Amino acid sequence: MSAPPQTAPAPAGYGRVLAVPEFRAVFAAHVLSMLGVIVSEIALSVLVYDLTRSPLLSALTFALGFLPYAVGGTLLAPVADRFPARRVLVVCDLVCAGCVALMTVPGTGTGVLLALRCALAVVSPVFAGTRMATLADVLGGGDLFVLGRSLLRIVAQSALLVGYGLGGLLLTVLTPRHALLITVAGFLGSATLLRCGTRRRPARTRDRADAPAGLRGLATDRRIRVLLLVFWLPAAFSVVPEALAAPYADALGSGSAGLGLLMCALPVGTVAGELFAGARLTPAHRERVALPLLCLTLLPYLGFALRPGLVVSLLLLLVSGAGSAYTLGLDQWFVRAVPDERRGRAMTVLSAGLMTVQGVGMALAGVAAQAVGVRAAVTGAGSLGVLCCCGLALAVRATEDRDGAARDMTGR
Repeated sequence: MSAPPQTAPAPAGYGRVLAVPEFRAVFAAHVLSMLGVIVSEIALSVLVYDLTRSPLLSALTFALGFLPYAVGGTLLAPVADRFPARRVLVVCDLVCAGCVALMTVPGTGTGVLLALRCALAVVSPVFAGTRMATLADVLGGGDLFVLGRSLLRIVAQSALLVGYGLGGLLLTVLTPRHALLITVAGFLGSATLLRCGTRRRPARTRDRADAPAGLRGLATDRRIRVLLLVFWLPAAFSVVPEALAAPYADALGSGSAGLGLLMCALPVGTVAGELFAGARLTPAHRERVALPLLCLTLLPYLGFALRPGLVVSLLLLLVSGAGSAYTLGLDQWFVRAVPDERRGRAMTVLSAGLMTVQGVGMALAGVAAQAVGVRAAVTGAGSLGVLCCCGLALAVRATEDRDGAARDMTGR
């Protein structure tokens, strides 16, 4: 009697997500666009400085990557549901490619460069929200969606580590305008992958009169409102060490090497935490530990009150970054709470709000550090952040029974 045929074991963890062909196209497009965006940020900042010799205007090119998110997320959010998702994604990529291509034209003035930078930031939340909603279509609203979102976040964090170094190297051999052509190629490659690698799906809603009411519906739904705040508010506190890395490295006397390590510590911790939670924890365990991690993730910032040296500071930031793995459980609750017909705009508002509060958090960190010093500012962010996170955890608990999510969220 012959032995039964051997079947290949199903991939585990993130392998299950990468086994989905449509997700592979979305993932590859994300890698191309992320690296392109980071190269453009560096090149554009250098280009503006070369034209103006103004540190303020050079820094403003980075700030403009945050501020217009609120405008795009508020005014354009309904687009994510009103038109087919694939069309929205491809058009957004083409618009971004066109804006960056105009930046490469010789003689383009500083005002035009900054205006084009704003245009990119207005379009970005629509693209990000539509892509997140598309993930739920491609992977479903369960564990695969959570792992897919996690992989995209890991790419974003890793791109920060690789992209800035790559961008700096490129500018040693290319002019800023020529480096921007790489960004154009990245956006065009992303558009091609999304057009050819994903399936056309109809729009989620055709009701044009629903745009303002739909956004109000997100804000008036108590559970969605609380979950949005859980995404946003901790992020406003978590960016404080990153915003103050340069003066903190100077206070430690660690030089540029110390600055680089301080800038990398939080992203490395975040990637490690997400990889562990995604690969080693079950969906039920991820949801069960989400609120405890939420309450603890900013606690390491209190250690800066003890005036630690560089090594201990890096460890504190690594631990804090790892605690952000609570977002895997949060992703599941959010996609479960949002109706399908509002998913695109909900994800767009989520993305826009996240970028906006991070920009505000960085600005307020500078104001606080100017008034009380860098260490006190980081410690204060930790104290206020922990209190805020604990309050948000209680608010999440208070909304569990409303939609029957208590069993899923607590594991009971």
